[in-house]
Amino acid sequence: MRRKHPPADAGPAPAPPTKQALEALSEFRYRLRCFLRFSEDAARREGITVLQYQLLLHVCGFPGRAWATIGELAQRLQAQPHGVVALVSRCEELGLVQRKPHPQDRRQVQVHLLPKGRRHLARLAAMHREQLPTLYHAVQAAQAEAGDAAASP
Repeated sequence: MRRKHPPADAGPAPAPPTKQALEALSEFRYRLRCFLRFSEDAARREGITVLQYQLLLHVCGFPGRAWATIGELAQRLQAQPHGVVALVSRCEELGLVQRKPHPQDRRQVQVHLLPKGRRHLARLAAMHREQLPTLYHAVQAAQAEAGDAAASP
């Protein structure tokens, strides 16, 4: 078995993180996991899955318009297009979204929210907004610690 060697131009290895940097990163990961757990539980209480909530959010929150294509949703969800097609199909069966042919490109399908999807999204988005300050402060602390570590010789 051959060992891989780092590229010659990789430069010096980065300094190991300080204890404080590791604590800040640990706190950030903990707060992120708490936020994700909250999101999973909130969606479940709302009667949908967390992926269905994320789909609704990305359809309505796509920049510049109120719909998105399957490919755009796959990118936002970091998923394979065929998986997103299945997710859209399940959401369509629940009356949350509707597919429409793209008027200029017949190969594309637009995914639009239906009123039931908008109601779920409005309730869940309001709950998620309340959770953001805690996550925001954890991000700030981790960034500050990373900045301090980078500034140290």
